[in-house]
Amino acid sequence: MARYASVLDLIGNTPVVDVSDLSPKSNVTILAKLEGRNPAGSVKDRVALSLIEAAERDGILIPGKPDQILIEPSSGNTGIALAMVCRLRGYHLKVVLPTNVSPERRQLLLAFGAEIIDSPGTEGSNGAVRLAHTLADENPDWTFLYQYANPANPLAHYRTTGPEILKDVPEITHFVAGLGTSGTLMGVGRYLKEQKPDVQVWAVEPPSGEMVDGLRSLEDGYIPPIFTDNDGTELLDRKVVVRPRESIEWTRRLTEVGLFAGISSGAIMAGAVKCANLVPDDQTATIVTIVCDDGWKYLSTGAWSDDIDEVVERAKKIIYF
Repeated sequence: MARYASVLDLIGNTPVVDVSDLSPKSNVTILAKLEGRNPAGSVKDRVALSLIEAAERDGILIPGKPDQILIEPSSGNTGIALAMVCRLRGYHLKVVLPTNVSPERRQLLLAFGAEIIDSPGTEGSNGAVRLAHTLADENPDWTFLYQYANPANPLAHYRTTGPEILKDVPEITHFVAGLGTSGTLMGVGRYLKEQKPDVQVWAVEPPSGEMVDGLRSLEDGYIPPIFTDNDGTELLDRKVVVRPRESIEWTRRLTEVGLFAGISSGAIMAGAVKCANLVPDDQTATIVTIVCDDGWKYLSTGAWSDDIDEVVERAKKIIYF
């Protein structure tokens, strides 16, 4: 058994598992990369560590210097991952958090020592972003890493997630991931396109005006800067729309292959299945998708136990991701 000097050394090198029992076609293999195996429980561990290390290299953060404060808007996994890294690095993290996040989010942030600044729940994650910008402007001594615009976000996936996928699945034909900050899509997509230009990169997004946990529609008015900075429109081969009900249905279906995963992972799996359905019967394909986190932080949603209509309706009021 390997021995590690720090829990941060456990970030990355996550396993890939065959979930083709969920594939609608026998000629299409679907493989899932299990990002919930990261120490703080999500794909955002990669991003959090990348953001902090880049700031340290640039002299924005100085390890060991007391009273350094970071601020970041979050409604989920990025805040939790940053809280873990900051706890280990000795930085004080303030997380701007919508008031209507699920209780697991708030508890995990507090467990890792983060300070929570509430933003109006009615304004969702975009409201948290606006408030964080305001507070950062008012407190220039605070460090605002801002995952939506920080090149260290997609770089984390370009340097780690993409190479891991190609090493483990050299036969990959399609990469399907959720469109949130767009960091995973931009980083992994760019790496795969450089190494294997024929790979198709598909984004999963909700319909405009509807909320699917962890994802965003570009038509709702906010386009993450890292999407435009990385020529996202040209990089993506296709966008596929997944509705809230589909995300819950496929979150439940993931348990058929033994995966207890978060709701955004269900949405992405629904997108992967739509991708598989479009593969011609006389062709073979290998789809790699991302299971962003495990389901433990979603138990309060009742996603696996309550009536599905109740869960979908509840998700309009509570931010689960």
